[in-house]
Amino acid sequence: MQGNAPTPDGQVADAPRGNWVDRHAPAFSRPYLRLSRADRPIGTWLLLLPCWWGLMLGMLSDQSPRWEDAWIALGCGLGAWLMRGAGCTWNDITDRDIDDKVARTRSRPIPSGQVSVTGALVWMCLQALLALCILLTFNRAAISLGVLALLPVTIYPFAKRFTWWPQIFLGLAFNWGALLAWTAHTGQLGWPAVLLYVAGICWTLFYDTIYAHQDTEDDALIGVKSTARLFGANTVHWLKYFLVGVVTLMAIAVIDGLMPKASVLALVLALGGPWAMGWHMAWQLRGFDHTDSNRMLHLFRLNRDTGLIPLVFFAAALFA
Repeated sequence: MQGNAPTPDGQVADAPRGNWVDRHAPAFSRPYLRLSRADRPIGTWLLLLPCWWGLMLGMLSDQSPRWEDAWIALGCGLGAWLMRGAGCTWNDITDRDIDDKVARTRSRPIPSGQVSVTGALVWMCLQALLALCILLTFNRAAISLGVLALLPVTIYPFAKRFTWWPQIFLGLAFNWGALLAWTAHTGQLGWPAVLLYVAGICWTLFYDTIYAHQDTEDDALIGVKSTARLFGANTVHWLKYFLVGVVTLMAIAVIDGLMPKASVLALVLALGGPWAMGWHMAWQLRGFDHTDSNRMLHLFRLNRDTGLIPLVFFAAALFA
């Protein structure tokens, strides 16, 4: 196993140095904030961005942005932070006997002894209840979808024990916001949101396979499955397939959502989103090296920018 040097003051080994939790959060709160990955905001971005895709595509589809959409956008942001924290807490509770055997994760709050399992359960429930309060401000259809989201969130931590494709289960959970935010705006689920959701799952397969390459040696020793282990040296070829899936499905979602109401200019601008996102993903592949863990972490974190790209084009289309 690849070793990690002990971290001072309970810091997590793979958290960015000098993050706000380690520098500014009260000492009593740091273990719980680390449990929620508040010291690593990339996960919140990856959960939030599909929400904003769904909201923006919904606004484009009916050409009727409203003031309450600002609350939907903000509510999704707060909800993403809370539910990502609750999901990570649940993940660490279920993985506590695995994390202490993996170099990158043994410094997390539960395996390192900073937080008890009971404390983690209480913290998880608190975050989930606060997220529920936000969800209850949306329409009934969106509330129902939000409750259903608990199913993939609950299953995901166990997926790596029974399938080589746990990243699919992560994608099911992390992109649910595309369905929810579309529905929060439009009042009902539609095919463009479903297509956008599946595009997001392909994106998750892309970035989380990259991320999983950090742990392939440890995962092999303890029997944990992942697409990174499954693909091995052929990973780049598979990542290209996921890239094509993202671009194709998001483009179809845009066409289905915008036609026939939107102008030709708006349609062209919106289609620039999946096109530019695909180019950014292709650019990441040029620097792919599965033997370099630091490089894999860097590429994974770049996917915040990848997911922001369609929003720029969607916003331009909305005001075209």
